[in-house]
Amino acid sequence: MSTFQEPRLTPNAVETLRRRYLRRGPDGRVVETPGQLFARVARFVASAERRFGADDAEVGAVERSFHRLLAETEFLPNSPTLMNAGRAAGMLSACFVLPVDDSIEGIFDSVKHAAMIQKAGGGTGFSFDRLRPTGDYIASSGGTTSGLMSFWRVFSEATRAIQQGASRRGANMGMLSITHPDILKFATAKSKPGAFENFNISVKVPDDFMTALAQRPDEPHAVVNPRTHRRHWLPRALGIDGYILADLPPAEPGQQPPGAVYCRRDLWDLIVREAWSTGEPGLCFIDRVNAANPTPAAGPIEATNPCGEQPLLDHEACNLGSVDLAKFIRGGRLDEQALRQAVRLGVRFLDNVVEVNDYITPEIDRRCRGNRKIGLGIMGLADAMFELAIAYDSEPALTFARRVAEMLTSEAFDASEDLGRKRGTFPNFAGSVWESRGRNMRNAAVTSVAPTGTLSIMASTSGGIEPVFALAFYRHILDGAELVEVDGPFRRFAQRQGFWSEQLGRRLAAGQRLRDLADLGEPWRGVFVTAPEIAPCWHVRMQAVFQEFIDGAISKTINLPGQATPGDVDAVYRLAWELGCKGVTVYRDGCRPGQPMGHEPAENSCPQCRRPVVTETGCSRCPGCGATLCS
Repeated sequence: MSTFQEPRLTPNAVETLRRRYLRRGPDGRVVETPGQLFARVARFVASAERRFGADDAEVGAVERSFHRLLAETEFLPNSPTLMNAGRAAGMLSACFVLPVDDSIEGIFDSVKHAAMIQKAGGGTGFSFDRLRPTGDYIASSGGTTSGLMSFWRVFSEATRAIQQGASRRGANMGMLSITHPDILKFATAKSKPGAFENFNISVKVPDDFMTALAQRPDEPHAVVNPRTHRRHWLPRALGIDGYILADLPPAEPGQQPPGAVYCRRDLWDLIVREAWSTGEPGLCFIDRVNAANPTPAAGPIEATNPCGEQPLLDHEACNLGSVDLAKFIRGGRLDEQALRQAVRLGVRFLDNVVEVNDYITPEIDRRCRGNRKIGLGIMGLADAMFELAIAYDSEPALTFARRVAEMLTSEAFDASEDLGRKRGTFPNFAGSVWESRGRNMRNAAVTSVAPTGTLSIMASTSGGIEPVFALAFYRHILDGAELVEVDGPFRRFAQRQGFWSEQLGRRLAAGQRLRDLADLGEPWRGVFVTAPEIAPCWHVRMQAVFQEFIDGAISKTINLPGQATPGDVDAVYRLAWELGCKGVTVYRDGCRPGQPMGHEPAENSCPQCRRPVVTETGCSRCPGCGATLCS
């Protein structure tokens, strides 16, 4: 058994590990150190090498490489891997999609499987497209269905119950096509405080809707019953909460609606107003997602994981990992060689996780081992650009991001192809896009960008590809005292340039913006911008740059100021479509009053805005800044 020194971690990182990841004994006390955790994970994941003919010496070498990568937090896998690797609960993936079939048996099978997944620390995504609309006929009973909203509540309540005993609260994604008859109810579901709070929601919008919205926005919008495939209109006079299928007149070909009905513009404006008001629903451009489906012969993609960065087939899971880009800024430049090595090792690590994973159900096991999807991404983009004195909202930032995204993806693809030659391609390779491209890939999907909520705290870096929310903030410590905590790259840069002072830190923590400090030298005030200062279009452009290369998707929050209008949300949603994003989510400052219930100490804070949050939360939105908190 290999032994390793304890890693050098910040107190906040150690506290995060202690509260969430370190192994506990029967009495609930922590019985594992951070070094032992990383050793446990490295040892278990490296053990997969034996399945490919490696001897003990070779396995030991891989184990040491994995451990160094983890202990230096240059790379971290998703939370279930850190929690469960080498333990009895062997489920190591974070992201799952389950089908919701239009039957009592199918619905409650999915409820059961979601509960099992969430108990082990995973998050689940669902498409509700197949459920017949409220008031539709049920042949077996002769009655009518209560509709998707009632069954959706079953999923939400099951998650609420499971979170009481699980290591982290359950997180879900709910998706519905814009052509489903219950779309008005779904799109406005989050407008009631507390409703479906353990779900993120997105409306699936096909290409033809977006094209028609731009060209013919005032044409009536038809919805389609998934059971009968009959088309219906949505009368404007509908009471959104209580309408049933019988209230929707048939949309006969060539006939005009019998009165005032929702046109495309009406429905779009409803979605936009809801997103402006509550931050949801987001949009999923579903045809674009399926155009990038690597295994179309295995079926269409109908949903994503809870944070939207991983589109998945029914009964499919994906294990994620992130490289901390900021740790590869060395000597004032990006160390490309070291970054490429970390990417290759990260791909190997994640492919090994596929091998040693416990996938909860036989259906998930077959699908995951058939496609071997992984999702390698980055965190620390904002901190890396701070180190290089590149403003997030600038053309040089997009140029740097494009360079990083292209390097990440090309190196990850090459690494997967190398593994494919040595270990064999993924079993569903025949008929895949990789076969048509002549690349013998080990993994059907390779890259995605996750939010890295608690992982970025552990690595002491900025989350995902998000900008930082504050350069400095007050952290409460023992006896009610307050300590100014400053973004590391900003402090180091300010010290090198000679404008750092403790007074500057206190002024920034009190809420002053760097660019408003007239006594500070001009060159740097525009470099160290924070999320609230960045125009929404730059957020979207940054997401789109990464989406050019990433074969999965991107978890990204488009921050808007509190005074933003529904028209601003409209512009963001349209820009995301125009620039090729697969989905988009907005958050207007202050649109969600209050904060999560609980009395956790202030060490447990959002990595973006540092607002206190409940540590057990799996994937949710920070009520302060809208950042996606998911580990």
